[in-house]
Amino acid sequence: MGTYAAVVLAGGAARRMGGVDKPALPVGGLSMRDRVLAAVGDAAPRVLVGPGDDVPDGVRVTREDPPGGGPVAATAAGLALLDPDTTLVALLAADLPLLTRAAIGDLLTHLNPADDGVCFVDADGRRQSLCGVWRVAALRAGLARLATERGGSLAGAPVRGLLAGLVVREVPWAGDGPPPWFDCDTDEDVRRAEEWVR
Repeated sequence: MGTYAAVVLAGGAARRMGGVDKPALPVGGLSMRDRVLAAVGDAAPRVLVGPGDDVPDGVRVTREDPPGGGPVAATAAGLALLDPDTTLVALLAADLPLLTRAAIGDLLTHLNPADDGVCFVDADGRRQSLCGVWRVAALRAGLARLATERGGSLAGAPVRGLLAGLVVREVPWAGDGPPPWFDCDTDEDVRRAEEWVR
């Protein structure tokens, strides 16, 4: 598939966990954020949208406007740091500690020329949109459309609104072990992830 970039969204408020910096929580001795960044270690560039303390070398860091403005605003901020010739981007939540390079490779393999993007879908048919690979042009068009519809502000816009009208290939997880989109919204989720990475 050639090269791709990665934008990792790490600016959420983690209200169900008391407002902690959730992506900074360790799983198996490594923060969830750094686990996601490692899964896309071959992406160029890698962009983190959120707090940028102690990020790995070479990772570009930015914040959404306003901070805490949600995943669509964060996506816009992340795309703004991509190189002009970037055509593909992995768009990922930062709280996916079980994401692997193999899972990213699975997505890249399933992306066809007619697709605007590809993402995993769970057993109940729900798209895992923040565990996907997307065409940058399609995302930018969606951001422009949403900004027009919302009077210029992307704060609080839903991801489904960003992806509305896109041709999306849905990929069920066929690999071994837990699904790569498993996200940690509670302390119990973090404990389960810890057990899985042992």
